[in-house]
Amino acid sequence: MPHLTTYQTTIIPDWVDYNGHLRDAFYLLIFSYATDALMDRLGMDSSNREASGHSLFTLELHLNYLHEVKIATEVEVRTQIIGHDSKRLHLYHSLHKIGDEQALAGNEQMLLHVDLAGPRSAPFSPDTLHRLQAIVADQTDLPAPAYIGRVIALPPAR
Repeated sequence: MPHLTTYQTTIIPDWVDYNGHLRDAFYLLIFSYATDALMDRLGMDSSNREASGHSLFTLELHLNYLHEVKIATEVEVRTQIIGHDSKRLHLYHSLHKIGDEQALAGNEQMLLHVDLAGPRSAPFSPDTLHRLQAIVADQTDLPAPAYIGRVIALPPAR
C-alpha cells in the first residue's frame, strides 16, 4: 500500500477566504474527517463506540500549510501511521490534489484511546490493535514524512 487515502472532498465556496484560499480552520476540518475515516477503518465506528464506550481523543496536533488550496480543488487526505503503543496512536495526514504527489498541507496528530465512562485512557481492543498493525505492516516501505516532530520556535537571539 503506497498510501492510505482516508478522505476526499472538493473545496466549497464557504471554506475559502477573501484571497480565494482555503481558510486555516477548514484544513483541520478536512484532516478531522480523515481521522474519523481512519477510526472507521480501525473498527472504531459510531456503533462500536456506542457498544464499547471507547473512542479516540486528540492530545496534540501540528498543522503545516505548504501550498495554497483554492476553491473547487478536488483533494484527498493520505494517512500514515507513524507509531502506536497499547493506548496511543501517532499519525500523519497529508493533503493532496487528487492523484498528485505534492503535499498541500501536513498534519501530525497524537491520539489517545479513551474509555468514555471515566473518561480515562484505555488499551486498544485486540481487534483494533490487529487492524492497526496490519496498516503499519502495509506501510513499512513508506519514508518518514518530512513534517513530523517539528517544534515551533524562533531562532535564538544573537
